[in-house]
Amino acid sequence: RRFDWESRYKPNASNTESGPKRGVGLACGTEKGSFVAACAEVEVDGDRIRVLEICEAYECGAIQNPSNLVAQVEGAIIMGLGGALFEEIQFRNGQLLNGRFSQYRVPRMRDVPRLVTELVDRQDLPSVGAGETPIIPVAPAIANAVANATGVRLRDLPMRRMPQT
Repeated sequence: RRFDWESRYKPNASNTESGPKRGVGLACGTEKGSFVAACAEVEVDGDRIRVLEICEAYECGAIQNPSNLVAQVEGAIIMGLGGALFEEIQFRNGQLLNGRFSQYRVPRMRDVPRLVTELVDRQDLPSVGAGETPIIPVAPAIANAVANATGVRLRDLPMRRMPQT
């Protein structure tokens, strides 16, 4: 509901737009008894994928500290952006090309999209922790949004080069 899927989703968006293409995607997952779902909106312009918004709902039982949990979820989303779009260890002829932190691309502040976090507080359930689960849907939601925008399904990470069609 917070993402307003009904007004944003356009089936076969790639067939109706010229220039930069926008699309939305959804993904969900579960781990250690917690559940997470994310919606992503992206803009694709040639090889460039820009994430405009990620809205994530997260349920991990009874919430003990809501502000810390929001920080955990948002940190996981940003970490997920890195794996989805930027981070990779590069080799050429058996040699490591980006072995320094200054050479390894991670998300920067300019890469962080609008983040919307919805916590589902289940006081009737035990707390199950919030460590890894929020990262699960980030890359798949972005990939689904790219597919909605372009009609092309990317299956490699990081997603940055659009295959020629």
